[in-house]
Amino acid sequence: MRLRLILRLNGSNLISANYNYSLASAIYKLLNFGSPEFTAFLHDNGFLLNGKRYKLFTFSLILKNIKIFRDVFRINDNTVQLFISSPKIDDFIKNFVIGAIRSKALEIKANNTLTRFYIEQAELLPEPNYYGKMRFLLLSPLVLTTLKERNGVMRQYFYRYDDDPDELEEKINNNLKNKYKLVYGKDYTGNGIKFSWDNNYIKRRINSGKRISKRILITREMENPVSIVAMQAPFYLEGDNKLIKVGYESGFGEKNSMGFGMAAVTLTNKN
Repeated sequence: MRLRLILRLNGSNLISANYNYSLASAIYKLLNFGSPEFTAFLHDNGFLLNGKRYKLFTFSLILKNIKIFRDVFRINDNTVQLFISSPKIDDFIKNFVIGAIRSKALEIKANNTLTRFYIEQAELLPEPNYYGKMRFLLLSPLVLTTLKERNGVMRQYFYRYDDDPDELEEKINNNLKNKYKLVYGKDYTGNGIKFSWDNNYIKRRINSGKRISKRILITREMENPVSIVAMQAPFYLEGDNKLIKVGYESGFGEKNSMGFGMAAVTLTNKN
């Protein structure tokens, strides 16, 4: 299930470019109003499977009219949108709505920049139709990682859009199958999904001198910042609708609870 919040600036119109961690903290704070117990579990532990922890939610702050000053954005429109999504309706969605109603405010403090918003409206969005070949637009960048040897040492590697497409598809599927098991409480036994980039979009963007991959800092007041390489391009999915639904609601790829991998459906084709 997905929520859309309409936020109105309440004070400064500056926001740190590295707001992901602080916005995630603000979401936990609102969730805490509805259920302190669930919030503590989600923040401290999450859902564990095969040694990996999943939070099963994702978000995206849509800032359309901004001007960039190095590591700070100036928001030139008083109203912005925040999308939040999770398959955990009773635990997450309902408690977050309770928090939004009670608090009516959201604060993002990152790198000595405090941005306050008044929560003007919150609404549930209708669920898309899952069928055929579907085109998705990323509302927040997609992250996929693996371990690769470099100079005799195994290091984390962030996939790029031009990596082996079969390898990317396998990573997407394995990630979704794990989330499926956590959501439905049983192993996934279907045929999975087919994944492909919108290559026409990628060609246009590259030809115009723009990048598909981007580097983002996850930082808590600049303490031990973590550099993330993410991909930003539309993509196509085709196959098991239940698996696609899991990705739509909990986020595609990794690090969803830090605001990565949220996607919106832009096209469905039954053929």
